[in-house]
Amino acid sequence: MEITYLIIVAIVLSLALGQFNQRLASPGLAIAERWLRWFVFAFGAAQICQDFALVDRPYWVLATVFFLVWFLGETGVNWLSIHALSVSPLPLFPRYVVNQAGDEWPTQPRPLRLRDWLRAQGFKQVQALKAEIGGGIYLRVSVYQDPEATTRVQVTFIPRSSGAVNICFVVTSLTAGGSRFVTDNLYVPFAGFYPEHWFVERIPLARSLPRLLARHRARLARAGETAVPFTVEPHNDLNSTQSELDRINTELGFLHSQADREDLGKITHEGCYRVWKEIWTLNYLGRAARYE
Repeated sequence: MEITYLIIVAIVLSLALGQFNQRLASPGLAIAERWLRWFVFAFGAAQICQDFALVDRPYWVLATVFFLVWFLGETGVNWLSIHALSVSPLPLFPRYVVNQAGDEWPTQPRPLRLRDWLRAQGFKQVQALKAEIGGGIYLRVSVYQDPEATTRVQVTFIPRSSGAVNICFVVTSLTAGGSRFVTDNLYVPFAGFYPEHWFVERIPLARSLPRLLARHRARLARAGETAVPFTVEPHNDLNSTQSELDRINTELGFLHSQADREDLGKITHEGCYRVWKEIWTLNYLGRAARYE
């Protein structure tokens, strides 16, 4: 009976976290909710089997079996999603255009405080961009730059089906040695390859822009690199990097060649495996692959 009560409490907590996170859009809470759902399914199904005498096996064996059933079921769903993305017309590296509507920030208090903080630190908004990801849905990006033009902060607004908007940050610097340092908190799986002169650190659970910016500057200092000013507008810089990523991931076997994509899809079998693996680490551990 005690296990039944614990399962009921876990169900209520999972539902509460899901509802609360509809507005907050926190990756950390989403991870907690996923683990709760997994354990509720495993222990709940095992309890039902015991209560109704459906299977004559020890409780821990049943819970382990249903734990694995959840893993296999979610693996199947993830593989179907990856395949659907691969054969869909949705671009993996969308092209950005200048957003004629200007700098579109959500009107909630937290995003507005963040915008005020950027301005207080001397960052100025240099360009507003958007990229269509399919079905009239756009990624909206606002790019800020420090007074020396050596650090750019790309603020990306990601729409959710619930109507909430997730905010992610990409901090970028170019160095005198020709390297590109990127520090971001994107939680969308990438799993592909970056050029050798790129040094990317992805920290999905770091939701504080001040801490992310401080970490980015500390990485530059540890590497002994000196940042140089950007000379290309964000619009052109982003589109050129998107093209470079498409090219290098095609060359290294993550993507099929352009000629084969219509028949085979965009992502190779090896690429699908890499994406599947990163989906698991992001969804349940909050960790992206290491790209450095």
